[in-house]
Amino acid sequence: MQNRKASLATTAVLMTLSLLCSAQNGKVESVGPLTESAVSEQVRQSLEPKGYRLTLDDPKPSCELWLRKSVPAQANKSTELAYPQFAESTLLGVIHFPRAAADFRGHPIPAGFYTMRYELLPDDGNHLGVAPNRDFVLLIPAQSDPDANAAFKFQELVNMSAKTAGTKHPSPLSLPPADKPVPGTVNKDDQDRWIFSDSLKLAPGEELPFALIVKGTTQQ
Repeated sequence: MQNRKASLATTAVLMTLSLLCSAQNGKVESVGPLTESAVSEQVRQSLEPKGYRLTLDDPKPSCELWLRKSVPAQANKSTELAYPQFAESTLLGVIHFPRAAADFRGHPIPAGFYTMRYELLPDDGNHLGVAPNRDFVLLIPAQSDPDANAAFKFQELVNMSAKTAGTKHPSPLSLPPADKPVPGTVNKDDQDRWIFSDSLKLAPGEELPFALIVKGTTQQ
């Protein structure tokens, strides 16, 4: 009897640990090419033919995303940035929220399709401590951003991203450093942030580890 009780107790502990572990890992499904007409054909042609559908801590999918098939790269050797290879305002991909979501500041993102353009947090006292690194993507309503190769000045991009929530502020998602992540995965960190990991193909042909916080906010 004691052995049976011990066995049941061990089973219960293992099941609990299994549930806790599974709660830290989301589900990633492969989806086909982006066909949504709200996204311009030129932008759609710039994307990988395969996308991802992410299911996090809810039975319903949280978002879908398609990464750019060939990202222009620059020779920036800065050690202060997580992604010095990207020029500011570079298109990195498109994300779709089937339901209302929130950006890295916790502000609402309406359901819809958004381009993701790389931008740096201003290096000033107003943004000190907002995030461990300055690398972000700003979300822009897809219908307002039809040219994949367009380049924008900082304030232009901020104004475009402000249309996402209809406020004066842009809608950012954080890009944490990525060191050889498992491609096509999503996991929750110790700050309850869901991080999607994959790799981006740079124009010279290099594979760059890439991470994006798809759900979670700053601690500030």
